[in-house]
Amino acid sequence: MADSHATKNHDYHLVNPSPWPLVGSIGAFIMAVGAIILMRSLNGGSGLFGLKGPMVFFAGFLLVLLTMALWWRDVIVEANQGDHTAVVRLHLRYGMIMFIASEVMFFVAWFWAYFDASLFPAPVYPINGDTSSVVGMVERAVATGGVWPPKPTADHTFTATFDPWGLPLVNTLILLLSGTTVTLAHHALLENNRKLLIRGLAVTVALGLLFTALQVYEYGHAAFTYGGHIYGATFFMATGFHGFHVVIGTIFLAVCLVRAMRGAFTPEQHFGFEAAAWYWHFVDVVWLFLFACIYVIGAGANAGAGH
Repeated sequence: MADSHATKNHDYHLVNPSPWPLVGSIGAFIMAVGAIILMRSLNGGSGLFGLKGPMVFFAGFLLVLLTMALWWRDVIVEANQGDHTAVVRLHLRYGMIMFIASEVMFFVAWFWAYFDASLFPAPVYPINGDTSSVVGMVERAVATGGVWPPKPTADHTFTATFDPWGLPLVNTLILLLSGTTVTLAHHALLENNRKLLIRGLAVTVALGLLFTALQVYEYGHAAFTYGGHIYGATFFMATGFHGFHVVIGTIFLAVCLVRAMRGAFTPEQHFGFEAAAWYWHFVDVVWLFLFACIYVIGAGANAGAGH
């Protein structure tokens, strides 16, 4: 590996040897082992070698968090040393675009699961007498009552959907406003208006926290459960993973806020902030699709009846 401080006649950055890929891999492995031990314990097992699953999992999780913090710290140091040339910054942007594209496909899976259940809640009768694909659809009809949204169940695992024009609409407006404030902060940075940059980021972080708080409140008043029901499973997986991404995006922007308050970022070089803004806009767009498809289109006639 080449020394990044040495004189070079190219625009690329050849990084110095780093311990973080190895440390991060070890942390991820420990997390996986902890998750396996935890799942064994939940199924009536006694764990593995007397180890407690949650302790092992969170030990690995903390190691991964430490790796992330220190690795990104090194990236920031490299940027401040001038290693991030125009070519390097362009490739960083390509990497962020591909990461967001992979996240889009991640959410496609949850939308696929939801639409598969909502568009075909009743049995699909076979063509030419082929009954190989009917069994699963008949079982689904038992769970949904053959309609979507499903019929209320006797055990109250599903009573009603959310009223989309209540708290979900408020959360939608909050995220749309946060997209506006982060864009305002971006334009302020381009104009080297640091006071407006900091204020815009602070408001965006506050709106992200408010969205998360309202989402938790909404979950606490859901008229359906996650377990034992296809609607609850698809709803909580799709909106829950979105909420997880909101938390990540809020942390991302909070780090940018702290860096901005310490004088980081210039109109010419601010990829860290740009990546956070792109990620936040991605979170906004995903929520718009969730709100339209799950909350509004999938509301049904008795929306809000069980709240």
